Amino acid sequence: MDIKSPCLLKLKGLLFLILGSIAAAILLLESPNLQTLALLLIVIWSFSRFYYFAFYVLHHYADPEFKYSGLLDLTRYLVGKRKNTRTR
Repeated sequence: MDIKSPCLLKLKGLLFLILGSIAAAILLLESPNLQTLALLLIVIWSFSRFYYFAFYVLHHYADPEFKYSGLLDLTRYLVGKRKNTRTR
């Protein structure tokens, strides 16, 4: 079921932000040092860039025709495309 309500979509985004903030705070409380902070920032930055790559770059530059709804669809598409290029 797709969420179509703008209010619910905003609530969902807010819940993701709260969940991520709580997880980051717990990690930093468990191990309060610069290495943990640096690694946490690298993880956040890397996954943000991957999300941008998966849902913007691939769609707009690699294959604008393909529409996918999530990472599982994207993985199936990329694996299928790789298999198709090997059989040629």
